[in-house]
Amino acid sequence: MTATILRQDSETGGWEAVLGSPDPRLAGIVAGNYHGWTETAAAPVLRREVPKAAVPLILNFGPAFQVTSPADRGLAETAPALHPYRSFLAGMTALPALTLAETYSHCLQVNLTPLGAYRVLGLGMHVLTDRVVELADILGPEADLLVEELAGANGWARRFRLLDAALLARMDGHRPPTADIAHALARLERSGGSLPIGALAAELDISRRRLIDRFHEQVGLTPKALARILRFNHAVGRLTLPGAAPDLADIALACGYYDQAHFNREFRALAGVTPRTFLAEGGTIHELGAFGELAE
Repeated sequence: MTATILRQDSETGGWEAVLGSPDPRLAGIVAGNYHGWTETAAAPVLRREVPKAAVPLILNFGPAFQVTSPADRGLAETAPALHPYRSFLAGMTALPALTLAETYSHCLQVNLTPLGAYRVLGLGMHVLTDRVVELADILGPEADLLVEELAGANGWARRFRLLDAALLARMDGHRPPTADIAHALARLERSGGSLPIGALAAELDISRRRLIDRFHEQVGLTPKALARILRFNHAVGRLTLPGAAPDLADIALACGYYDQAHFNREFRALAGVTPRTFLAEGGTIHELGAFGELAE
């Protein structure tokens, strides 16, 4: 197996990411590559986590991460409380969150597709919506055994293959998503979130209510909420392309927003900050202030 290794070093620390391909049988279950991650820093690192059309799973070999649950947003005037998590996953959400890593972090991240999470976890995804959950609370003792085996493995390639086996085993034990929801999700993804929900229900020959209910159970959000995230993810991708400074009006139009003002409102609702502040942070927030008002 060939792995891609990315590194960045500075006077205050550095990180290394090792990217590995999942087993081909996990196509549609895992989104993108496995990510092996090691980081050292002079001080704890605070990052903004924005909504994505995926369920991230962190298998942790180092100190606990501090994480805000999106469901806590709005419960305090300042930033929501950071809670410690060892190995954990984050359910689907249309709200931003924060993560705080200690001066040393070491973990393996796998991003499950929404329906991949439904298949692997074997539970209705609506129970995880807007929540960050310890893996042991879902898998029980199996979670600790898996993390221990991965941590003790000789190198990232071996860890990736062990994770393949664990995910494939759990797939075999649970029912797959229904064909109508798999089709609905694929259509929304191909349209970048622009397909009207009424048209999607008509295409499937089911009621809007039935589509919403089944989508909520198997994906964790309503079709409309997921479409909103897909448009946002499209915009983030264009916003962060290397090269010339992005034109926000052009991005708004290309991603299906009414105008730049609509784009700014939606971006702030999903990311907690404006597009320009998001770019200025570069993925890392250096000062923890009021949630949604960092570095403004």
